[in-house]
Amino acid sequence: EDGTIGQVTPEGKAGIFIHLPEGSIGNGIRFDNHGYMLIADYVKHNVFRVNMKTKELRVLAHEPRMTQPNDLAVDSRGHVFASDPDFKNNSGRVWRVDADGKVSLLVSMDSPANGIDLSPDEKTFYVSAGRSIWAFDISKKGHLSNKRLLLEFPDFGVDVLRCDSKGNIYPARFGKGVIAKVSPQGKLLREIALTGKRCTNVAFGGKDGRTVYVTLMDQGNLESFR
Repeated sequence: EDGTIGQVTPEGKAGIFIHLPEGSIGNGIRFDNHGYMLIADYVKHNVFRVNMKTKELRVLAHEPRMTQPNDLAVDSRGHVFASDPDFKNNSGRVWRVDADGKVSLLVSMDSPANGIDLSPDEKTFYVSAGRSIWAFDISKKGHLSNKRLLLEFPDFGVDVLRCDSKGNIYPARFGKGVIAKVSPQGKLLREIALTGKRCTNVAFGGKDGRTVYVTLMDQGNLESFR
């Protein structure tokens, strides 16, 4: 149901966690260092923050200059980052949201910035766009520099990506139906096949953090693997 955030138990039971404000639709979800849920509202140009105990929702940031906040990333210093793809014009941007809600434009790209994440040491910032994964140096203040191409796939696009504790990158290969495993040096290590083809969001979870959860658009489901 559009305008809601669903909740799925480890046993696979699904339900509604919260309803978003009228007209808002959530996409990327992350959790900050204080345990708050952060939600990218790609329709109303918001980043929401939700208290997981009370379900109280407030606007952390509202930025009309965005085409949409799509995916989110968080560093240990409290910065929130938002990708901002413009699929219609084949371009994209990445923004930073500070703890006080101030929004700053970090970089503009000539491809639709989609998935974002930081390396475990928080020195490298990754952005997926089209069929490519780009890497940036990231400072302690949350500034990006030294853009470089890490890997370009010969077929199919890349949606959201996530890093594991060793720094490997797991991008969702939208249209191919696999989650790739890519080394920090940009080497394709393996591919994990899914039952559907249009995989979108990826997250690490489970009690030991070693279960990967994937959303699939064509199947309308959630899949997992170890």
